[in-house]
Amino acid sequence: MIMEEEKEKLLVPEDFYLTSGVHIGTQQKSAHMKSFIFKVRTDGLYVLDVTKTDKRIRMTSKFLAGFDPDRILVVSARQYGQKPTKIFAKTLGVHVFAGRFVPGTLTNPNLPEYVEPEVLVITDPSADKQALREALNVCIPIVALCDANNETSNVDLIIPTNNKGRRALATVYWLLTREILKERGEIKSDEEFKLTIEDFEAPL
Repeated sequence: MIMEEEKEKLLVPEDFYLTSGVHIGTQQKSAHMKSFIFKVRTDGLYVLDVTKTDKRIRMTSKFLAGFDPDRILVVSARQYGQKPTKIFAKTLGVHVFAGRFVPGTLTNPNLPEYVEPEVLVITDPSADKQALREALNVCIPIVALCDANNETSNVDLIIPTNNKGRRALATVYWLLTREILKERGEIKSDEEFKLTIEDFEAPL
């Protein structure tokens, strides 16, 4: 019975996470991500716990809703993360850097790309390591979508998820966008949120 109650509390039905591949990890796991792993499959693939992903999406939404949108920067070097981060940024009014991150974006005021965020959101700590390094330099909190194999020692808030899959990335950014709008009081219910996962999904 408790299991049923747990399921009801998720932001979307559990199947929704599973069909989007949010839980599909990698064949390596880092020590940092051990607590987010649900099981290891017979093919050696680590499976992430979607109830923990769900909790972290809620936590992150509350956290990010507390910032002025203009002081949030979201970054994705990964191809499949670029469209979802752009839609996330456009809908919420935050800064976005999709594609190659220009070194000095957070540290060199002479660059035309220079921004001074108060918080950084990255799609993958390994692909977005330049942004992560600069955020550490300027001492701002780092939120990161982390897969089973990511090193997370410099990440302040981890969202455990498949951060390579097209549909998985669209799902997580779609949910974050919806929940932040609710936290800000800009929408009252899920039904008021008109964007679909397909709106966030990168083209093949």
